[in-house]
Amino acid sequence: MADRLPTGIDALDRKLEGGLPTGALVAYTAEPASQSERLLYELTAARETQYLSTERSVRAVRSALEAAPAAVGEPAVERLPADGLEDATRTVADLSEQTLLIVDTADRLERSDPDDYVAFLNELKGALLETDSVAVLHCLRGAEPRNRARTLHAADAVFELHTDRVGGRLETVLTVPTFRYGGQPTESITLELTEGVAIDTSRDIA
Repeated sequence: MADRLPTGIDALDRKLEGGLPTGALVAYTAEPASQSERLLYELTAARETQYLSTERSVRAVRSALEAAPAAVGEPAVERLPADGLEDATRTVADLSEQTLLIVDTADRLERSDPDDYVAFLNELKGALLETDSVAVLHCLRGAEPRNRARTLHAADAVFELHTDRVGGRLETVLTVPTFRYGGQPTESITLELTEGVAIDTSRDIA
């Protein structure tokens, strides 16, 4: 569908009726030691991408993109300063039409003053609707910032990536506990992250 952003995961895109709707704000949660960035990298292949890094340098992000095992795009990468909420707000105000905005990670922004952070989320959502864009906020689980609940509440979709050791092998599972556009996927999807993001065909999934 023209108004959807494919995730690159065929089974998930089918469940989402083609991908993420334009205007959607996505919270993507994962453990710090997982390879959750690989999904972010593959998303950049779908359309023009603005990549805001709050922790890694521009050089580090570009190096990781170049080393990604799957096809990726050529996103505009920007490193936000320590107190980056104001800079992120300026980027949102200048968002181009049909852009994918990635914030990796959102944790530093989530440590901002609650009122300022809520204002940022509202401005972000407004910009996404005006420009037919999509935003993905990469949120690490663990020592969660004070505004994490506000991120999850504001999100139109929540993706949760879990990595566990099962029978001597790592198993990565994606679930979608929140999807406000109907047709919410109710079953988890087991992924294989060794050669890009793909379905693990060694087990039975929907």
